[in-house]
Amino acid sequence: MSLSTRQYGDLATQLVTESRRSTATDTLLKYNDVLVRSIIREQRQLETLIQEAMAKLNPDDMVIDNEVQITPDIILYQTTILRNKRCLLAYHHHRLERLKDLYWTVGGALPLILSTSNATASNTSNNAQNSDIRARLSPHEVDFLRAYNASILAFRSGVLATEEVDLFAPISRPPKDLHVHVKVVRDCGVIQTETSSI
Repeated sequence: MSLSTRQYGDLATQLVTESRRSTATDTLLKYNDVLVRSIIREQRQLETLIQEAMAKLNPDDMVIDNEVQITPDIILYQTTILRNKRCLLAYHHHRLERLKDLYWTVGGALPLILSTSNATASNTSNNAQNSDIRARLSPHEVDFLRAYNASILAFRSGVLATEEVDLFAPISRPPKDLHVHVKVVRDCGVIQTETSSI
């Protein structure tokens, strides 16, 4: 097989492989805009091929025994289109989940992720890493992070304003015991709970 020969769906496979590589190395790779656009271009070509194949069919030959008969080439093109869509969705879902993890890793500080300015020499490596993250994102991913941050802040100020829950507090270790130890400062008498009295 020559280098110029490729099969339908090869580009989508490359995108999924890149996503797996990102997971294996625990990094967020640069958004592959060229490959995504190539897959979308392939989708449009496949849709054109389906339209051409459907135009060649005789409407009388398509219905046999009250069932619509579809030629194998149309099934092949449609299957490839669906596979490409799944691969694109998996790639973008993976990237969005990585962005959410990154957001919570820095404690919900969006400027730390999106900052691109250079600072003092002590923070040069940290800023280089943050600007590197910004360079890896597509403009739509930056918009997603901003909208995600806005929705978290709206939730935090609206719903959690009355609660004493801090979403940004780190969870070091969840409790392993089912029982809680209570230190009694003064005797309150008998306390009635849902199950019994104490």
